Amino acid sequence: MEPQLEERHKGGRKARQAAMLCQSEEFRLWLDRRARAKYNLVMDDGTHTEQDARDFILQACAVESRAELDHNDQASAMFAKILQAYSRYRYRQKQATGG
Repeated sequence: MEPQLEERHKGGRKARQAAMLCQSEEFRLWLDRRARAKYNLVMDDGTHTEQDARDFILQACAVESRAELDHNDQASAMFAKILQAYSRYRYRQKQATGG
């Protein structure tokens, strides 16, 4: 691989943000609740793993690596939509608990 292309696909801020999201228990809980609501699934809280969260982001953004989030405009836009939906969930959770 040419150094220029390799450099282009290094992960930046969005890739790091995606990695931190995948490690977040709260984000994975959102994925559990989203799957139950969207697909009418029966699953316990805590079902989604870090790998499941990573797979979700990669599939939703149509990329093979989180590093692509920093270099692919369509993937970046989809990641922004995921962040917005997750932020709305967190806001509603905070409101529901009086926070």
